[in-house]
Amino acid sequence: MRQVHDRVTVETRGQGLTEITGPLRAWLDRQALRDGLLTLYLRHTSASLLIQENADPDVQRDLEDFLAKLVPENPALYRHTAEGPDDMPAHIKAALTQTHLGIPLQDGRLALGTWQGVYLFEHRHAPQRREVALHLIGS
Repeated sequence: MRQVHDRVTVETRGQGLTEITGPLRAWLDRQALRDGLLTLYLRHTSASLLIQENADPDVQRDLEDFLAKLVPENPALYRHTAEGPDDMPAHIKAALTQTHLGIPLQDGRLALGTWQGVYLFEHRHAPQRREVALHLIGS
């Protein structure tokens, strides 16, 4: 059993989903492990990680629209407003989703379904530089 630790930096364009499946696959191709578990951990409190359909972009837009309605950007609703009207809603969206994922590695490949991709879900309006910690354990 071996372990590998690393970090991937993701540049977002602002609020929305950024697929990171490609960079993860490229990183895995450079590792000697073939079977195990890849754990991803997002080191931020106003963005999240998720596995979602990567075939129809309407799925992404619907997710973004739904969360925008569920968690409105209305400063009158929140005490924490010092960093702008999108900050506290971004924290709430991150709390409702997830900041870590575990994905099995089988024969050197992520064991994702046919239409699944890994996404960083940016909840702030401005472009951000986000860091995802990677931990791969296996053989």
